[in-house]
Amino acid sequence: MTDSQLPVESSGGGARLPATGGAGSALAVSDAPGRALAVALQQEDARDDDEIDLLAYWRILVKHRRLVIGVMAAVVALALLKTLMSTPIYRATATLQIEKVGAQVVQVGAAQPTEMYGGWDPDFLQTQYELIKSRSLAERVAGDLNLDRTAIERIYQPGWLGQLLSQLRPKTKDQETTGPKLSAAEEARRQLAAGAGLISGGLTVEPVRNSRLVRINFDSPSPQFSARAANAIADGYIAAGLERRFGASSYAKTYLEDQLKLAKARLEESERKLVAFAQRENLVNTGDNGQTLATQNLTQLNAALAAAQDQRIRAQARWRQASSGAMPADMIGNSNIRPLQQQRAQLQGQYQLKLQTFKPEYPEMKQLKGQIDELDRQIAQETASVRASVKAEYDAAAAQEGMLKGQIAALRTEALDVDGRSIEYNVLKREVDTNRQLYDGLLQRYKQVDVAGDVRDNNISIIDRAEVPLWRFKPNLPLNLALGVLLGGMLGVLLAFLLEFLDDTLKTPEDIEQKLKLPVLGIIPKLGAKENVASAMSDPQSAFSEAYRSVRTALQFASDRGVPKTLLVTRTGSGEGKSTTALALARHFAQLGKRVLLIEADLRNPSLRKTLGLAKTEFGLSNLLSGGCTLADATLAAGEERLQVILAGPLPPNPAELLSGTKLVSALTVVGEQYDQIILDGPPVLGLADAPILGNAADGTVLIVNSAKTRIGAAQAALKRLLAARARIVGVVLAKYDSRAAGYGYGYGYGYQYDSYYSYGARAPRLTKG
Repeated sequence: MTDSQLPVESSGGGARLPATGGAGSALAVSDAPGRALAVALQQEDARDDDEIDLLAYWRILVKHRRLVIGVMAAVVALALLKTLMSTPIYRATATLQIEKVGAQVVQVGAAQPTEMYGGWDPDFLQTQYELIKSRSLAERVAGDLNLDRTAIERIYQPGWLGQLLSQLRPKTKDQETTGPKLSAAEEARRQLAAGAGLISGGLTVEPVRNSRLVRINFDSPSPQFSARAANAIADGYIAAGLERRFGASSYAKTYLEDQLKLAKARLEESERKLVAFAQRENLVNTGDNGQTLATQNLTQLNAALAAAQDQRIRAQARWRQASSGAMPADMIGNSNIRPLQQQRAQLQGQYQLKLQTFKPEYPEMKQLKGQIDELDRQIAQETASVRASVKAEYDAAAAQEGMLKGQIAALRTEALDVDGRSIEYNVLKREVDTNRQLYDGLLQRYKQVDVAGDVRDNNISIIDRAEVPLWRFKPNLPLNLALGVLLGGMLGVLLAFLLEFLDDTLKTPEDIEQKLKLPVLGIIPKLGAKENVASAMSDPQSAFSEAYRSVRTALQFASDRGVPKTLLVTRTGSGEGKSTTALALARHFAQLGKRVLLIEADLRNPSLRKTLGLAKTEFGLSNLLSGGCTLADATLAAGEERLQVILAGPLPPNPAELLSGTKLVSALTVVGEQYDQIILDGPPVLGLADAPILGNAADGTVLIVNSAKTRIGAAQAALKRLLAARARIVGVVLAKYDSRAAGYGYGYGYGYQYDSYYSYGARAPRLTKG
């Protein structure tokens, strides 16, 4: 559309005309609210809202409640069907206690590495759990229970469903043939593998937390077999452990026997080499420490020499003492010197006493003198005798020391010669000692293992043996139903959120306020399946009529001058209740006593004549704008007081050029002087140039949005086109709103209640600034 096709300035309407320069310049010079709204729309797609609205999630679930309940019911039905069709499984449980070491019956070393019990050892316990689940134990239990093909088929008989399916699909002759006959060994191996697979498949090991107890569970369709298998697994596990210990002891015993034979042979060989070398070298070893005769004699002579030197030193000291005149006290005590000295002392005392009376020449004095001299001579003789004895003792000790030194010198040479020849002898002797110690150690260990092998200690004990279960373990009907409800609910919720995520339509007033940044003028409820627009509009007590009265009330406060005199009603696409809204607003404004003119400005797809039930006329808006008729010729009575209508008339070839002429503005100016309210029933905004032209010419524009049908992108695009044409958008009317489908129940946060007429008068609609 070119600038020449836009309405030109007319008297009194110049303020409503767009500036030249296209849509871009029109948007640039538009009013401040329009620019703010356009910027908000451009930033809405890039804005990331991190807030979590739990109420919005709840409304989504309420909206899709039938889907959630349906999916939940389907999953629960499948769980119930699966439970009823499943074969009952019975679980038998045996409880074992596993210690790290068993009771020591004999205090000898074990034949396999063990550790004393010293706390929690998860590696040891995990090893035992894996041993319980091992294939060898499963084969052992299968052999103990005699599980052949017939026994397995008897245990796992098909249920009623399997029997029915087998009857419906009988085996063919090719399937009944078993193929080539297997050997007995191959058949036994296959049966053992099948039995082991059955045992492994039904076995579960359940450790008891914070203890050394473990539960052995076995599941099967037969309760009796479950108990037998659980007890057989426990017994087989204990027996296998004992056999492993006994096998370790037997292996150790055999190994020690072989080592003993080798050690004995080495000991005998080394002893023969030692004896042969001693005979060849003429070496005699009589001591336990490996000394020869020469070494032993030398040792003894050294000890004797030390004693002789000690004796000679003592004798020498006594002789030196005796030579100096001081006799040894022990020699004086053993001689007559001391009694003679005492007698002399007595006589000397008598002599001195009598010398006081008599002179020395007195006979009695001479006699005493003679006795004293005799005693002196005897004492000197005894002293000489003692001195000679000490000298003889010293000489004898010195002679003995000299003799011992001579013998030691002779033996030293012989001992050195023998030691030189005993180096290899000592090497051979050490080898003999080493081999003897190794042989003695192996012999002692062999005897210990022999004793320990006959005594079997067990570190595993059965606490509770398995009993025949009275109730089935699975399928568990309450648990399966609970899981079905849980999984079904989760799946239904996920589907509900997925559908809501894929749904990009405007559904609620919050969506309009958040996405379009426009106030909601009113909410038009969706009619039921048995209701129609004509009957709903004719009933003033209906929620449908009351909703339009609420829109009329909201429009009265849309601006500071009240309702815009020329009001355009348009929509984004088709089928959104635009014509119904225009007619309803015209009627309700007429009910206020206003003179209302309803103009059908949709020159491409008019529908107002059919809605009003009017006869086909010759003139309409297209004739009026093209100059083919007058305003009086185009104006018709709508069947209601103070309400007149101008229909579209004949469809022009290019309505946009017709609407962009100057006559539209002139016609609106003329009818504005004759009527209190003018309502334009405009065409859709998207894809057509008609709606932006009408929006520029009108005083206000009302955008109709169909709930859960109008897409967000389409509504935003329509809003941008209207803003580019400098249209003054008053607000949005949300049509065909289903409160139950939207998840709001019967009421909505704006105060709208659709149960009765009186609920609308309780509260006024809350409008946002726009």
